[in-house]
Amino acid sequence: MHNRVKEKNNGFTLLELLIVIAVLAVLAGVLFVALDPASRLQDSRNAKRWTDVNAVLSAIKLDQVDNGGSYLASIAAMSDDTYYRIGEATTGCDDICLNPSRSPQAACIDLLNLIDEGYLADVPIDPNASGKSSNETGYYIYKYSSGQISVGSCHEELGSNSSVQPIEASR
Repeated sequence: MHNRVKEKNNGFTLLELLIVIAVLAVLAGVLFVALDPASRLQDSRNAKRWTDVNAVLSAIKLDQVDNGGSYLASIAAMSDDTYYRIGEATTGCDDICLNPSRSPQAACIDLLNLIDEGYLADVPIDPNASGKSSNETGYYIYKYSSGQISVGSCHEELGSNSSVQPIEASR
């Protein structure tokens, strides 16, 4: 009598591997949709805009305090209750801000003195504005007749919010 020993296969069949791969693909697809990477990227760019707006406003206010309450010459020369784009050019800064809707003056407000004096590391440029220069920063400044200053972004994105939220800080 011959004893026949059954050979055991310790591997997976092709069908089992295909089923596991299909299940993983479905789970990855569901996870990708649930996390919504486009909204996460928009949220991160909006966070960068908030950081830039607050950095510019803090630099302006620190300069004002250090100079006995006087604003930087370019800000002091601004007309009250008027929007200006932040940049280095003297003209060509009158692009309209879409979010929020603002119509700035044709002249830019130059903040290079804040960099020279060490209050600001660099003139911020909108994170979604690839190839832009310091003449097209994507940020604006507004001086109220009361002397209060607002700095904001022209390119807010929807992100995970149901509507576009303005990015503007005032002091």
